[in-house]
Amino acid sequence: MWLAVVLGVVPLLMWLFWQWNNVWYELITTNLRSSEGGTNLPPGHMGIPIIGEMFTFLWYFKFLRRPDDYINSKRRKSVNQPEALRRIAATVQARMISALESWAKRRVITSYKEIKKVTFENMGMFFASFEPGHTLDMLDEYFVGLVNGVRSYPINLPGFAYYHGLQCRKKAVSIFKEELKKRKNNIENGSSESVKDLMDGLMMLKDEEGGRLSDMEIVDNIVSVLIGGYESITLATMWAVYYLAKYPKVLQKLRDENMCLKSSKNEQFVTSDEILKMKYTMKVVDETIRMANISPFIFRTTTKDVTYKGHTIPKGWNVLLWIRYLHTSPENFIDPLCFNPDRWDVSMAPETYQVFGGGSRICAGNMLARVQVAIFLYHLSTRYKWELVNPDAKIKYLSNPKPEDGAEIIIEKLDL
Repeated sequence: MWLAVVLGVVPLLMWLFWQWNNVWYELITTNLRSSEGGTNLPPGHMGIPIIGEMFTFLWYFKFLRRPDDYINSKRRKSVNQPEALRRIAATVQARMISALESWAKRRVITSYKEIKKVTFENMGMFFASFEPGHTLDMLDEYFVGLVNGVRSYPINLPGFAYYHGLQCRKKAVSIFKEELKKRKNNIENGSSESVKDLMDGLMMLKDEEGGRLSDMEIVDNIVSVLIGGYESITLATMWAVYYLAKYPKVLQKLRDENMCLKSSKNEQFVTSDEILKMKYTMKVVDETIRMANISPFIFRTTTKDVTYKGHTIPKGWNVLLWIRYLHTSPENFIDPLCFNPDRWDVSMAPETYQVFGGGSRICAGNMLARVQVAIFLYHLSTRYKWELVNPDAKIKYLSNPKPEDGAEIIIEKLDL
């Protein structure tokens, strides 16, 4: 009888308690969505009433003695897979597929140039719902000048890249201001519908006191995120194409994993949840970003006198941190200049892998970048084959590292 209770009744009660807390969670979420602002509870579940997840917690911490596994299980389920990431993953793929088909028809393309075009069209869409056309073409031109100005010497005189970058920024800001003004007019006239892009989200954002962002703060946020993501996602994707062409064994292993996923699906698109479970694909992405060193250094200003190894760096001095060294040093990585995704079978120490920064300054779009590159590789590797036109092309490092020919490739459809 006691065995029947233990094996049958107790698990049933635990399940009912668990379901009750989930119902409670959904009720709270529904109330929040219906209130002003339409917010949600953080993703997750409530566990068992009163006890919560104490049993699971003790199992990991006390018996398995693997506390990091407990936290990582939470991160895999919730933190790294927000709903926004799922929406973006679904949105960007149509243009990726269309672009790849057009590349194969042309056969020889400059991957940096073509990837940049697709990346900017996608970012323009989910940042401000701009469709391809005259406005997006102008923004593309302005952001090229702006990105070049960011990396230039700060001489604010006509004829210099810095001056040109500032002028490009003003013109880009004016386009976003005009779009913001149009949306606010539509709201006032009662003819506005939520489009769920970044501009829409920033317009709805409130602080603890109910205050909203100013127009300039909204535009500044959009421009800043675009600067950070536009070139970096383009370069990371281009380097993935480059390295996979040079390392055919890695490409074959990547293709095998992605073919398995493709054969199990009826849909043409892949979800962010599916792509994040592709272990080898994500290792390829991380190795690509490590090797690419898209942001090889950062600047910091000392807020007070700093003493380091017997030397004093005075307050107000600029310090250049050479991040590239972390990723190319044999002290941190075995054979660091070899493209080897299998090195990610073990976790890297945080201080040796700073491609997205760290702590409170970590890049807000780090998961967006990784997922976009992984999704692109899924469609590329399962449908196409390619090779470098100039495998020995020299690398230029300013303003960003890339082959001199922009990683020109010959691309064809696979014979499936």
